[in-house]
Amino acid sequence: MNETAPTFSIITVTYNAEATIEVTLHSVQQQTYRQIEHIIVDGGSKDHTLSIIEKYKDSYLHVISEPDKGLYDAMNKGIHLAKGDYLCFLNAGDTFHEVDTLEKIVNGNRELSIVNRQSSILYGQTAIVNADRQFLRMRHHTAPEVLTWKSFKQGMLVCHQAFFVKRTLAEPYNLHYKYSSDFDWCIRMMKKADVITNTHLILIDYLDEGMTTRHHKASLLERLRIMAKHYGWFTAILMHLWFIVRLMKKS
Repeated sequence: MNETAPTFSIITVTYNAEATIEVTLHSVQQQTYRQIEHIIVDGGSKDHTLSIIEKYKDSYLHVISEPDKGLYDAMNKGIHLAKGDYLCFLNAGDTFHEVDTLEKIVNGNRELSIVNRQSSILYGQTAIVNADRQFLRMRHHTAPEVLTWKSFKQGMLVCHQAFFVKRTLAEPYNLHYKYSSDFDWCIRMMKKADVITNTHLILIDYLDEGMTTRHHKASLLERLRIMAKHYGWFTAILMHLWFIVRLMKKS
C-alpha cells in the first residue's frame, strides 16, 4: 500500500443495532480502498449486535463495548481511538454510496489527488435509501459548491456522515448538546479549516427511518442556541422563522 496515501478512520456508534449494523459492516468491508480502520463504539448492546460484528472481525476492525453517556460521548471515544488521517462517522444502517467511494475520493479526481492530505475537510452529497437499500431521493439539503462555516446559517447543508474531517483538526463533541451537537461540531471544524474540498461525489447512502417527532422540539431549541452562538441571535431567529415558513409551505 502507498504509505503517502491518506487513511480513513470510520467510526460507527451502536446500541442494540442488530437490525441495521450488518449492512454497514459489509459496506466498509467491501471498500476497494483499504487504507482504513473501522472503529465500532458499542454502548453495551443486549441484543445480537456484538455477535454480528464478530463475524466481520479483521485487522482493520476495532471494537469496544461499554456503557457511555450517550451518542456524542460514544463519538468522542471514537475520535480518541482513531489513528487515520480523516474521520468519517457512519451510523448503523448507513453505507458508502459505492464500493469504490473512498478510492474515488483519493484517486478518482485530479483536483483531490493534488489536494490529498492538505484538505482539512472533505464533503459530498447524500442519498436517502430505505431498509431494502432502494434509492428514495437525494437529501433535501444539497451540499453547496463552496462550503464555509457561514454556509450553515441556512441549516445543516451537508449530512454529518458525508463530512470527513482531518483527525488532527478534530475536537470533541460538546456534551452539553444532547441532540444537535453534530451541527455545532461541523461549524467549529469549518471555522478551523484551511482547505474545505468538495468531492463532487455522492458519498453516503443514508437510511431513512421515517419522520420522527421524538425530541424534535428540544433539537430545534438546541439548534437555535447553536446558531446564536456562532452567528448571533438576530440571524438565528430570522433563519428559524424562515425554516418555519418553509415547513408550512411543504405541509
